[in-house]
Amino acid sequence: MPDDGQLADLYPADRLHSAREATARAGLDALLISPGADLRYLTGYDALPLERLTCLVLPADGDPFLLVPALEEPAAQASPAADLGIEITGWQETEDPYALVAARLPARTARIGVDNHMWAEKTLAFRAVLPGAEQELAGRVLNGLRMRKTSQEEAALRRAGAAIDRVHARMGEWLRAGRTEREVGRDIGDAMLDEGHVRVDFVIVGSGPNSASPHHEVSDRVIRAGDPVVVDIGGTTKDGYCSDSTRVYAVGEPPAEFRRLYDVLLSAQRAQTDAVRPGISASQLDAVGRDIITDAGHGPHFVHRTGHGIGLDTHEEPYIVTGNPLPLAPGMAFSVEPGIYLPGRYGARIEDIVICTEDGGERLNRTPRDLVVLP
Repeated sequence: MPDDGQLADLYPADRLHSAREATARAGLDALLISPGADLRYLTGYDALPLERLTCLVLPADGDPFLLVPALEEPAAQASPAADLGIEITGWQETEDPYALVAARLPARTARIGVDNHMWAEKTLAFRAVLPGAEQELAGRVLNGLRMRKTSQEEAALRRAGAAIDRVHARMGEWLRAGRTEREVGRDIGDAMLDEGHVRVDFVIVGSGPNSASPHHEVSDRVIRAGDPVVVDIGGTTKDGYCSDSTRVYAVGEPPAEFRRLYDVLLSAQRAQTDAVRPGISASQLDAVGRDIITDAGHGPHFVHRTGHGIGLDTHEEPYIVTGNPLPLAPGMAFSVEPGIYLPGRYGARIEDIVICTEDGGERLNRTPRDLVVLP
């Protein structure tokens, strides 16, 4: 678990300065950031997403301030935001918080960036009090900053990766014939909390034909002898950074055809993780594994992108997908998770989180990638 010093290092004050500079370069007058990963990235405050407005106001020219409901002010003051030297202001129930924000923005405000995930009712309320300001997505400013992880963020992702690896290493405790996917998933969720997560974000236990559904979660299907089982799990750690890893298990010996499918997938995933380096584009990295799978006759059965960025969100930029020309750069963290799915029969996916380094890639998940056959 990170200590308070590590948490402070994860949310440094210079992020606000960098964001202000980026806001100005983008031609925006201010950013309006509501609860979510962007707010936590900039301030360290993991605010509750309430109907009452919480908003970081970040002018391109001027001092930022954090407006919170009065009853949430103690929580904001107890967060890393209090150490950033910014004003934290509580608004009362009888006040209009949107008008309070508008009154403090410069009269010439013409373009504002609103949080990509701001609730529609809040976005429209800001439009009403700032009728002359064009609204754009704040992600145009912040995504580029968030993509390149600092050394402290990389360390946080390593801790998250180790925590989820410890859960996969225990799979033999729960996964066996005669149990339902739901029963196994419940045990996995409990173990995730025991092994260093503060929140379980998702648990996929796809057995037999359910393994061919990439986003299957859990069901009351009873796991049978010979079933392949896809286990894709991820959560959030105390410091806010996420884990995500997929491994494939078989309860007893699986069909020979499944083993052949799995061998193709393993070759593709290994080739992709080995290919990570600065300068390769996201599209080129996707093609490394996709070409192997296609050459083996399973191209139509690889139905999703190779991967997604990860950090304070489980899914964020960069996206490793055909057509994305973005060159990878040191500090970018993302999943590498090719899959092959035969509808109605079975499927498989192998997923590791990888950080692009100065001269290659670092794979954060260390559990074996070979098919694990459980008794």
